[in-house]
Amino acid sequence: MSALELRDVVVDYDVRGGGRVRAVAGASISVEPGQIVGLVGESGCGKSTLARAAVGLVATTEGTVEFEGRPVTPLTRRARPRDLVRLQLVFQNPYSSLNPRRKIAAQLADGLETRRGQAARVRELIELVGLPATAAERFPHEFSGGQRQRIAIARALAADPSVIVLDEPLASLDASAQAQLANLLVDLSRELDLGLLLISHDLAIVRHIADAVSVMYLGQMVETGPTLPLWQLPLHPYSEALIGAVPHPDGTGFLPQALPGEVPNPANPPSGCRFHPRCPYAFDRCSVDEPPLVPLQDGRNAACWLQPEGAPAASPRIRRGQLQSPAAVE
Repeated sequence: MSALELRDVVVDYDVRGGGRVRAVAGASISVEPGQIVGLVGESGCGKSTLARAAVGLVATTEGTVEFEGRPVTPLTRRARPRDLVRLQLVFQNPYSSLNPRRKIAAQLADGLETRRGQAARVRELIELVGLPATAAERFPHEFSGGQRQRIAIARALAADPSVIVLDEPLASLDASAQAQLANLLVDLSRELDLGLLLISHDLAIVRHIADAVSVMYLGQMVETGPTLPLWQLPLHPYSEALIGAVPHPDGTGFLPQALPGEVPNPANPPSGCRFHPRCPYAFDRCSVDEPPLVPLQDGRNAACWLQPEGAPAASPRIRRGQLQSPAAVE
């Protein structure tokens, strides 16, 4: 059983002036104990909305969210149900997610179930994320961005979680702090058998730490699979484009290719495959029929008419070259 499982989740937002925007349009993702799952995609694709739905910060319109076999209910003004406390969220901005008027010890203590041995447990949490015990008596403004994010992680760990959802936790940090925090997340996951759902637009970081990756585009999953095979041979044109846009700091002279166009307005998504207006391999069927996310070989899944169900892994470029007519992929 997955520790956290989202199935066919749909999230709609009301917009000013009437109407609704479908930010998440039927997305599924799961996290096993001790597993790090990366959720990647451009800004505006629905990653953060899905993260908030995963922990109950926004209500789902359709679909189910379950944590350790129990439904995740939307948060209200009442205290969170005890059986959901072990599902935690770390926000993107550590400058706003910590209370500037309270010492670190007090903020970490909020997450502890009992006051017995509180001071010792607070020191243990601080040291667990790589900070000195003296940090307990200091205020958030006395720390760097990377240190504040470590404190935010320690606060989540205070609840003894089995799953933590991290919404772009590295985005506001410099490269050095990103690398250090990424290594910390891997260590915590392995040492505590902790499931992590890491939302990021940075594929290089996700490649470094994630066991599996889900690629999201305009509210839907377009590819999922183990990290290394997906990185080495992306099966969806969008995944291929994202990986092609990652710089290679290896002195080879590789020039990343910018992904053309912009993410469409989710209030008015394209017909058929949502990626087809930006896809270099699109053909007639792509603008008419929406491809389902289907299983391929080796535990991989893709939502592309160029990838038939049960087929072995092959580049969409090769599939498109083999295609003689739209009927050939039916």
